[in-house]
Amino acid sequence: MIYYQRGSVNDQLTSKDLQYGLYSVFDRIGNKSNVLVVPPDYTRKHSQAGLITRFVYQYYKKHLKAILPAIGTHTAMTEIEINNMFGSLPRPLFRVHNWRKDLKTWGEVPTDFIKEISENRVEFSWPAQTNRMLAEGGFDLILSIGQVVPHEVIGMANYNKNILIGTGGKDSIHKSHFLGAVYGMERIMGRAENPVRELLNYATNKYLKDLPIIYILTVIGKDNHGKEVVRGLFIGDDIECFQLAAHLSFQVNIEVLDKPLKKVVVYLDPEEFKSTWLGNKSIYRTRMAIADGGELIVLAPGVKFFGEDQSLDQLIRKYGYRTTPEILDIVNKNKDLQNDLSAAAHLIHGSSENRFKIIYCPGNLSKAEIESVNYHFGDLKENLKIYNPHKLNDGFNENTNGESFYFISNPALGLWTIKEKFTDEQQNKGVIS
Repeated sequence: MIYYQRGSVNDQLTSKDLQYGLYSVFDRIGNKSNVLVVPPDYTRKHSQAGLITRFVYQYYKKHLKAILPAIGTHTAMTEIEINNMFGSLPRPLFRVHNWRKDLKTWGEVPTDFIKEISENRVEFSWPAQTNRMLAEGGFDLILSIGQVVPHEVIGMANYNKNILIGTGGKDSIHKSHFLGAVYGMERIMGRAENPVRELLNYATNKYLKDLPIIYILTVIGKDNHGKEVVRGLFIGDDIECFQLAAHLSFQVNIEVLDKPLKKVVVYLDPEEFKSTWLGNKSIYRTRMAIADGGELIVLAPGVKFFGEDQSLDQLIRKYGYRTTPEILDIVNKNKDLQNDLSAAAHLIHGSSENRFKIIYCPGNLSKAEIESVNYHFGDLKENLKIYNPHKLNDGFNENTNGESFYFISNPALGLWTIKEKFTDEQQNKGVIS
């Protein structure tokens, strides 16, 4: 059911508005003595999850027993990141999710179901997994917090993804990512209904229905001055909460262009993007808008490795970013990728499918390293002189040489596409209005 909803394309919720919405729900659901908060990690700092978690602590105080950031395969949050996102919340509250060990498997989604929803592209079962704390902690309230925004793996981020993937395990993360990749990223992005979401909904309805989860979902946009603002807050315990947020996100976070872009420049905030694993949102979120034969320049001052852990980093270095048929062939022939399907999915996602040129300008990777994974290398200092992110406006720009290009200051906040990629039928199927 829906406990609270507010939002529109023009709404701007203040911190007091967020607090009011949260506290009205907490008052309604009654006293709770053992509360767990599952927020996103620093890669979703724009979600307002840090502020919301602080409000939760102010309300429940000693009854808030643990905070478990949903890091998925990402590295654990650093002290600096926790401080920047969550402020002075007591550090003993924070737990680190070990996606390889700290797991409870609730059951299996059958092969026949996944084969059907994937249109026969994959044939495996899927384990519904979460961090074991959710099963063993005796919590009488689990608050799953996050931002609904277009996403390359699941169409629209958050809702049960925060639980089943964000606190999931090796097999559940790998297989869900691979399912989305082989089904087709451009068939999924920006759509609330797709095979990966169907998979998670099946698992939620069958295995997690008795967990006391309430979802707190935000929609973040930009105002006319380029400042991030909260456009919506939706709180509920089932899929209706997500559907409302996804519908608003579709309106707020997707930039639909009249024609393909010949040149796109994307800036990656060095505090947020330290790997191509994360930084490739610059590719995922723009590829539907880039013209065949076009060019994408990625300004990545903070990028210093490929994968979020050593194993993923090694696989990316070994195989590189390639077209979908190439990666599927490699998977069929190599056990290391068979055993790490999320890496295989990432390699597919990070390719232009030979449609356009990707020029990566990293702060801490060499020319040889970038070219070894099949990207073109760009000198960061030289490109920052030409494309100064602090002087550019989001959208169309022109430099002193008269060159026209499209600039994006943060690819994590949206999706850029062209009209023909989203027909009315696709819009209606993707987002329930």
